[in-house]
Amino acid sequence: MKVTLSFEKTQTKDTSIMVDALRASTTITLALNNFNKIIPCFTPEEAFELKNKTGGILAGERNGKRVDGFDIGNSPKDVENYKTDVETLILTTSNGTRILEKMDSTVLVGSMVNAKAVGYKSVEIAKNEIDVVMAGYKGNFALEDFLASGEILYWIYKKLKDKCELSDYAKAAILASRDYDSLKKGFYNCNSGKKLTRLNSKKDIDCCVLKNISSNVAIYEDTILKLIKD
Repeated sequence: MKVTLSFEKTQTKDTSIMVDALRASTTITLALNNFNKIIPCFTPEEAFELKNKTGGILAGERNGKRVDGFDIGNSPKDVENYKTDVETLILTTSNGTRILEKMDSTVLVGSMVNAKAVGYKSVEIAKNEIDVVMAGYKGNFALEDFLASGEILYWIYKKLKDKCELSDYAKAAILASRDYDSLKKGFYNCNSGKKLTRLNSKKDIDCCVLKNISSNVAIYEDTILKLIKD
């Protein structure tokens, strides 16, 4: 099995894992505890239109801040704890949802919180290739995505063992992610982490840096994110 790491665009039509560690991937993963489906969209205007059609809950951000008129921001803990009987979440974010639109493959969503689960699930469904794709931030490399991707790639490698053909970029991410104390410092001290701290959203970093607290794995099919079934 060929296993690679990419930035913004996937290298494969087989199986891809989108990683936007702070915060979209984590929000999506934990939102599936409360919502049956998540509709990612690409502008706030599109989100408001979808709410009128579906009655879904609006969640999302621009420049790290909740969009005016939305029910929730892009906060994994706030989304997970939001009390509602509505089964649909409509989500728009600066980076993660944008990356989903560009992928022509079977797409899963990965983060620190579900790294083992998404790594193992990708091995189950991939035919020949798995590509872990870092969302970055506005076209720039994001340290937290690299570190979270390393954690996911570690579990893919653990599952495949000698059947795994890792790219050097993927190997570098695994090595960078092995010291958990250093990884956590990376999340808090990266540009996105510092920005969230300034916005009084440190609780989101606290959540996003947790390892393997969820078995949820979202799959992107027919413009909808939903929990992949065993």
